[in-house]
Amino acid sequence: MSDQQPPLLPTNAIAPDESLQAKTEHWFEYPVKAQPHHTDYGGIVWHGSYLAWMEEARVECLSSIGMDFADLVKLGCDLPVVELSVRYHRPLRMGMSAIVKTRMSYSTGVRMDWNYQIQSPDGSELYLTGQVTLVTVDREKGKIMRQLPPAVKDALLKLTR
Repeated sequence: MSDQQPPLLPTNAIAPDESLQAKTEHWFEYPVKAQPHHTDYGGIVWHGSYLAWMEEARVECLSSIGMDFADLVKLGCDLPVVELSVRYHRPLRMGMSAIVKTRMSYSTGVRMDWNYQIQSPDGSELYLTGQVTLVTVDREKGKIMRQLPPAVKDALLKLTR
């Protein structure tokens, strides 16, 4: 009797199950609460408050990777919004809390595209989705930069990994 096992035949029985693969995407999360000054006379969050929260989340996201906005100014850079698209799904009301989720979705040259979702803390309600495009501007000349300063480019690489 031989001690050798017969060779195993290929099988699909242990093929990878794609439904078990992680499909989450990395979002920076910024908590907010609708205060009276964020609302209109009816107690519903005013549309401009959402834009302010989006910018706060973006600035905090950049800060979390070591790119403080004050440092950008010192480098002679500014990041103005050149394009904005927002869809309001349902209203937030005074006293409600929410999570502003943001991520840089695309960066090429001096252009940066950011995605946003504002949702309930448990993720069950979606209040807003949006996209913002920024460009890097030389503060002194008031013109779009031809390329990002190396420190900025290196920091932004952290967001695309």
